[in-house]
Parts: sequence; C-alpha cells; structure tokens
Amino acid sequence: MMQTIGLMSVPVKRCLLLLGCTFMVFLCYAQPVQQKTSLSQIWAGYFNQSRFNKKWGLWLDVQVRTKDNLVDSLLTVVFRPGLTYYIGEHSRLTTGYAYMNHFPADNPGNISQPEHRFWQQFQWTKNYTHIQLSQRIRLEERFRRKFNSPDELADDNFFNYRFRYSVGIQVPLTRSAFKKGSLSAVVNDEIMVNFGKQVVYNVFDQNRLLIGLNYYFQDNKTLLLAYMNQYQQLASGNLYVTSHVLRLAFMQSIDFRKTENKPSN
Repeated sequence: MMQTIGLMSVPVKRCLLLLGCTFMVFLCYAQPVQQKTSLSQIWAGYFNQSRFNKKWGLWLDVQVRTKDNLVDSLLTVVFRPGLTYYIGEHSRLTTGYAYMNHFPADNPGNISQPEHRFWQQFQWTKNYTHIQLSQRIRLEERFRRKFNSPDELADDNFFNYRFRYSVGIQVPLTRSAFKKGSLSAVVNDEIMVNFGKQVVYNVFDQNRLLIGLNYYFQDNKTLLLAYMNQYQQLASGNLYVTSHVLRLAFMQSIDFRKTENKPSN
C-alpha cells in the first residue's frame, strides 16, 4: 500500500485533498445540537450507465431504503432516469427526472409524501494504474407535496434547490485492477446544501461518508458492500439525524458501441 501511495500522481493527491476538505466541512457543521436521533438502515439499489454512441448514453438508478433497525418498514423508494452527454472518455453531463416516495419519517403525515425532482450533474472519472478517482457535481430542483393533515396531502408543494458534491477514491486490493474477479476498497464523501426561498433553518442538508468493498463480477458489473454514515439536519433546524446505513448496490455499465469504435486502454 505504501508503494501505491508513493506512485500517486498530482491529480490523485488533489482528489485526496478535496476529500479531506469535504470531510472537514462536514465536521464544521456537525456541532452539538439540541436534539439528535440515530437510525440503522439498509439502502439497496441498481445503478446503470449505458452508452449508445460516442456522445449519448443513459443513466438509471432504482433504490429501496428502510427506515430503522435495518429491516423495520420502508422509508423511501427512488426511480431516477437521465440522459447523458459524453464530453470525453472521462467526463460527462447528465440531466434527468427522479420520482421518490417518502414514507412517514420526519414529516407529520401518516401517508407517504411523493417528490418530483429534476436534476443535472457533471461527472469526472479516471482509472490510473493503482487507483480510480471520481468527482460528481449535482444540482436538484425538488418538489415535495405538502400536508393538509396527517392523513391528507395538499395540492401544492415545498420547493427548494439542492447542491451536491461527491468525491471518491477506489483502490484495488488484488493484483488485477478494475477487472473481472478483482476486489477494490472504496471511500466516498458527499456533502449536500439546500437553497431557495423556502429554506429557512437547514441550509446544510446532510453529509454521507461511505467506506466499503467493490467486487467485479465482470469488467462492467460490480457489487458494492459498504457502510455509510449519513448525518442530516432536518427542516426544523434543531433536529439532526445520524443514520448508520448498510449499502448494497449492483452497478452495471453497458457499452453498445461497436468494438472498433471503442478507445483502446
């Protein structure tokens, strides 16, 4: 491992610095507050990034999240498709729509709260000999239904923007790197910030710090098993929730381009 670190290039060191800075920002926000709640959850999902030709592709993720005690009832379901434009082999832009359904958690209702979300993001990912680096910037426009009563949804919505920045590092633990049969360690941190007229107390939304293992079934199919610590400030401003999350994710990338049109490594 020391040899691997010694071989890191300038972009690798910069990404490590960004990861450290992001975590420090999280620590600055994570000061003692009036009320704290701790939850244990499972987030399971399927993530697909397909490429049709040199410039265009598709994003899709579908997720299910539990509420507490790992398997105690349902918290959220997510369906998020998007259209991707490839700037180059390492960077891409995606815009899409997401439908989410939140079951009673921090809201006052006894019924689920639907959310319609539009989102745009920039991704940068690059494999080096001993490491993979990735960064993502995402902007979201969130429309969440209001409540007339604990049992009735209103016709209008809460609206806010949310900015998300994610930085991740993947280091191979086997001789082969990012290939069929290989295993990698994954560290990722994502910070989220709210803004808009209806955001009053929780400009800082949450931070997600993930540590786990990624197993490559094939070059383009992986299974992620990870622990994620989610630290979130709710809309009331005086209630923070820490969620200890078991993340299970099957990730697939499909390239429909002809072999002769694909870039060589």
